[in-house]
Amino acid sequence: MSEMSIKVTIAGRIYPITVKADEEEKVREAARRVDENLKLLQNSYAVKDKQDLLAMTALQMATKSAENNAKQELATSEAELERIERIIDSML
Repeated sequence: MSEMSIKVTIAGRIYPITVKADEEEKVREAARRVDENLKLLQNSYAVKDKQDLLAMTALQMATKSAENNAKQELATSEAELERIERIIDSML
């Protein structure tokens, strides 16, 4: 898989990164979402320090990711329990 160099802008700074070609759009979208969330926080709170805004954005996104992972694990567990229940029912 080929790699490519791209530049993304977050908090007014340009970051050159190397990504796989098929991940380019995901990375650009992620950078856009980070920058968008940072601007929302900046407009909502009296915080002006970019580092504080980036830390708050990272915390929000990590929390949301953890919640999504927990939901996915629960759904997987429920599906596995249903599969086991069907097996048991078929044996009765």
